Amino acid sequence: MLDTVRTRLTLWYIGVLALALIVFSVGIYALMAPKLSRRLDTGLQTAMEGTTRLFAHEKEEGNTDQYSAGSALRKYYYPRQAVAVFDQAGGLLKEMTFGDVHATLPASVASLDRDGLQFYTLPEAQTGVDDGLRLAVQRIRTSPQSAVFIVIGQPFEDASDDAELLAGVLGAAIPLALILATAGGWFLARKSLAPVVSMSERARRISAENLGERLPVVNPRDELGQLATTINELLSRLDDAFAQQQEAFAQQRQFMADASHELRTPLSVIRATSEVTLEEPDCEVGEYREAMATVGEQARRLARIVEELFTLARADAGQRTIERKSFYLDELVAETARAASVLASRKGVAMEYAPAPEAPFHGDEGLLRQMILNLLDNAIKHTPSGGSVRLSLEQHDSKYAITVADTGSGVPAESQPHIFRRFYRADKARSRSGALDGGGAGLGLSIAQWIAEAHDGRVELARSDESGSAFIASFPLSSAS
Repeated sequence: MLDTVRTRLTLWYIGVLALALIVFSVGIYALMAPKLSRRLDTGLQTAMEGTTRLFAHEKEEGNTDQYSAGSALRKYYYPRQAVAVFDQAGGLLKEMTFGDVHATLPASVASLDRDGLQFYTLPEAQTGVDDGLRLAVQRIRTSPQSAVFIVIGQPFEDASDDAELLAGVLGAAIPLALILATAGGWFLARKSLAPVVSMSERARRISAENLGERLPVVNPRDELGQLATTINELLSRLDDAFAQQQEAFAQQRQFMADASHELRTPLSVIRATSEVTLEEPDCEVGEYREAMATVGEQARRLARIVEELFTLARADAGQRTIERKSFYLDELVAETARAASVLASRKGVAMEYAPAPEAPFHGDEGLLRQMILNLLDNAIKHTPSGGSVRLSLEQHDSKYAITVADTGSGVPAESQPHIFRRFYRADKARSRSGALDGGGAGLGLSIAQWIAEAHDGRVELARSDESGSAFIASFPLSSAS
């Protein structure tokens, strides 16, 4: 039970309340006890004032001390009080008792030489009265040579009974208040923590299979509602991260499957060519040369696939650093145009390039060269003999635009959203011949897109129809040196 928050909250609540009640009760008792004693003294003082007036009146009429005392005591009412009048020598002149209570003249008062009112307390052992006796003593001079002592006593039991009653009421009220507070505190704690219990039960049911579920938010404005909202936001982020992770795992599995498939084809060709050639004991030199040419072509293609895979793997892992330096983008574009014109002429495709004005740039020259060559290679592969490929560099407002346009058959509409996906080829039966460094594996556009994004740019398919396609790689001028 002590492990639950509601129990600890209830115990803390009861403990604090008990401490507060005890301090309050002690304070009330400490404040009221002296007041009860003073009330007892006030009653004795009032009785003393009435008695002295009556005694003085009787003396004014010329009566003796004993007669005046008896007359004064008979005329005045003394509730729960005993009264006695003593002469100067301590002899009793007149007395009125209260039950077994007698007003006794203290021994120390017999020599009192002043007329003021004095209060004394006699213990129970001396008077036989429970809790002792409270006395009010006043000396009244009746003549220059004589005086009398009026003594009024009242049991301390009257004040102590009231104090005990107050203590009993407070003592009974504290446990009763604590019992009620315990029940109320438990109810309030249970009611207040009910949303937490509900959130806990719901959170216990949430797993990887149902990350879409959320905790209930009873009141979004209070602390528990804010907690539930925060946890729901955390679950949303976890759900997104889990979905991204699952998607990444799926892409990784697909990437490995596609890579295995692409690597298996040239390896199978190399193996089959070598085995067939070795099985022929009387092969001529021309046949060996033809076999070696096939093996070389497949080896070049295999090397390019491995290099492209290595480039993408390092890019995904963040290990491919961008070696930025200042150069002229127009010179780089012209250089790649000259390199691609050799491949284009072999296929019978015209390579067009119009010189561009100076375009200073700050970036990785090697990566940008690879990006432009990948775009040109893709255009030449898909342009039939007799067609043309055009490369241009232009400056538009705040960016550079490198355009690679061809006169091929274009990219089918259903394939256009996927052309930048790794290992994707719109026409899987398309011939691989004529590509730079052997056939491609559907990674050229993916690498080109990554290089552009690494330079704060992008590559997009601007146009694709029956007249051909046009890819545009754009970079901000802020990258210019």
